[in-house]
Amino acid sequence: MESPKHAGDVAVAVSQAYGVDTMFTLSGGHVFPLYDGAVHQNMRIVDVRHEQSAVFAAEATARLTRRPGLAVLTAGPGITNGVSGVATAHFNGSPVVVLGGRAPRSRWGSGALQEMDHPPLFEPITKLAFTGSGADSIGQDVEMAFRTALAPHRGPVFLDFYMDDLFSPSTEEYAAETLTPSPLEPDPEALAGIARLIAEAERPVVVLGSDVWMERAEEAARDFVEEWRLPVIPNGQGRGILPAGHDLLVTRARGLAFGQADLVVVVGTPLDFRLGYGWFGGKDGAPLAKVVHIVGAPSQLATHTGLAGSAAADLSLVLWGLNAACATAGVDPKAYAAWTDTLSEKAAAAIAEDASLLQSTADPIHPMRIYGELGRLLADDAVVIGDGGDFVSYAGKYVEPRRPGNWLDPGPYGCLGTGLGYAVAARLARPSSQVVLLLGDGAAGFSLMDVDTLVRHRLPVVMVCGNNGIWGLEKHPMQMLYGYDVAAELQPQCRYDQVVTALGGGGELVTSPEEIGPALRRAFDSGVPYMVNIATDPRIAYPRSTTGV
Repeated sequence: MESPKHAGDVAVAVSQAYGVDTMFTLSGGHVFPLYDGAVHQNMRIVDVRHEQSAVFAAEATARLTRRPGLAVLTAGPGITNGVSGVATAHFNGSPVVVLGGRAPRSRWGSGALQEMDHPPLFEPITKLAFTGSGADSIGQDVEMAFRTALAPHRGPVFLDFYMDDLFSPSTEEYAAETLTPSPLEPDPEALAGIARLIAEAERPVVVLGSDVWMERAEEAARDFVEEWRLPVIPNGQGRGILPAGHDLLVTRARGLAFGQADLVVVVGTPLDFRLGYGWFGGKDGAPLAKVVHIVGAPSQLATHTGLAGSAAADLSLVLWGLNAACATAGVDPKAYAAWTDTLSEKAAAAIAEDASLLQSTADPIHPMRIYGELGRLLADDAVVIGDGGDFVSYAGKYVEPRRPGNWLDPGPYGCLGTGLGYAVAARLARPSSQVVLLLGDGAAGFSLMDVDTLVRHRLPVVMVCGNNGIWGLEKHPMQMLYGYDVAAELQPQCRYDQVVTALGGGGELVTSPEEIGPALRRAFDSGVPYMVNIATDPRIAYPRSTTGV
């Protein structure tokens, strides 16, 4: 690197050493030197219309590329606007670095514009939140931020800089080189214990979560479950590790699998509400299941429920080691073959039963008809993004990725408004793939202005809005509880598509089921950000349980 002009050059150079090629931001004077550094060193700058989208885009970049994402936020409200994005990254374990501006050190305490001590806001939702110590240590500070974000278990880091430090010339001698954390080795005795549990099981189930993808363990996971013929239910970005149609993929038999399993091996995801907090079995007279939790770092092990076994280490090493341990333990897939066949048959029957609704001619439109039409158009490498409630819940059930790493939703934090930031990142990360953003009409209200970002940066994305004119996750439960609902109505058939066209994209409103397929084809063929705004039946609620089981 040539001698830096200022501290911003150093910060950008370190970021590039850790694999960052895009800076997501919304313009602010406190961070101009970071922009100048990006220009000097040919880092792409993508500017958005709300800071939350900058952080969401950085987070999606991390989740799609498995490299760190970078967001740069100006001081005060620029940074507070990014809090929900950082919280989402925290719950997803996404390695995101947020670099922030800060009022000048020389004016600190005198009431400068947007003077605020930001790190305390972020301490509960980051691995580290701190202020740079000076112009001549910015390289070390940024390196610490990236190294911390990547260390097991990954997560977001916040670092802000006094404005005058960032603008100052830097004399720091910094050699930009990436420091990669050493993988955590699994305990052989723990693996042997898990293998014995599998050998004893009659009704095992494996859950593959997002961290299997994030830790590049998808090949080891697939080898393991195929070698031992274990039925699989994916979770989050674990979707696609076994492709749609795989005989061990029993997502559609989830209720039976989790209700009657005697052993559930959960890999790379928390035992949270999505998995019934780790309580499995107990259905139709079955005893409670034994639970094994396998995670990438000790901090991720469940502590709220009893575990029959656990391992906290590099997931590829765990799964390869478990493969060998199962052979030593004498695991025999024939012992649970009847169970695996039962789950496969149940899943196949559920898929067959879907056919009528996926082709429904009901008017108003049943949401499932949308997914029937969409499924025929999705390529194997399509990236599908969900941002919404009931409408996206249908997607989670009926859109089955064919490859890993091609599904994005907000994760366990459940934050609406992720969609446009995720779509920006997906189009940049996967330039040759279809990118489809599924929006509930409620979620659309959080970030639709960032269609302008898609248009300005020439990022074509197909947006599908399930428009039922209500907050479905609230309206139906309120009516069940109280016999009435309040604060749950939206404008029926609101023309979100016209918002997209006004911002320079394309779009149309669909009100009859036979129009869905042609409209989706026009969207894919358009080459611009395009919304298919589909009016759906507000009387239909997605059937769900409170525990996720």
